[in-house]
This record gives sequence, structure tokens and C-alpha cells, in this order.
Amino acid sequence: MTDDQIINVAWETFPISDKKRNENFIALLVNFARKIEAVEREECAKVCDAYDNGRYSNAADLCAESIRARGQE
Repeated sequence: MTDDQIINVAWETFPISDKKRNENFIALLVNFARKIEAVEREECAKVCDAYDNGRYSNAADLCAESIRARGQE
């Protein structure tokens, strides 16, 4: 998600008047969302890792690597 998408979802979830939309609050929301994204990516990658049993090893490894790489973009 982009920072703007995170902020828009936050405003939809927590309707706050314009006066209270300060930079610190926005920074906290974006930081929180980034951490949640990282946890979710790792959990998804672990699902792929579980299929690393020989037969689907290459595809599972590629899938897990691709998911984890999204955090490096």
C-alpha cells in the first residue's frame, strides 16, 4: 500500500476532523501499517515455505522469496 492509501483507509476507519490530522498522527499510522504489512508478508511466505517438500520446492521457494521481496520495494 502507498502512504496515501494507508492514510485514506485510516480516515475512513477513524473519522477525525481536519484540525486533528497532524503530521505526527499520520506518521504513526503509516508506521503502524508498515509493521502490520511486514507481519502479514512473513506469514504468507511461511505458508509457501511449508510446501518446500521436494516436489514443489522450486515454486515454493520462488513464491516465498517474491512475497518477502515486496517489503524491499
